[in-house]
Amino acid sequence: MGLSERVPQPQGSQAGQQEQREEARLIRRLQIMVNMVMQVIAQAPNLTVDEAAQMCADCKRAALAMFPEKELAYDLIYKPRLQRLMHERYGLQ
Repeated sequence: MGLSERVPQPQGSQAGQQEQREEARLIRRLQIMVNMVMQVIAQAPNLTVDEAAQMCADCKRAALAMFPEKELAYDLIYKPRLQRLMHERYGLQ
């Protein structure tokens, strides 16, 4: 039995914890999605640069659907990783 099960918590606290769990779930889902996109770009032998760029754009669109108003965070965290991979794979400038 965990501490949170033994000690009654105010309703607001339970709602806040539920929101935190949901946000953590969405963050993990986003991490998995970005990692999958990066794996496909890095490993698919016949993937064209246009297809890879479309995958990056679709990834960003999905991320912003999960986290509206967090475009800056996406641009700071995930965009550089995807750009670096595109540079390495396709020699883009």
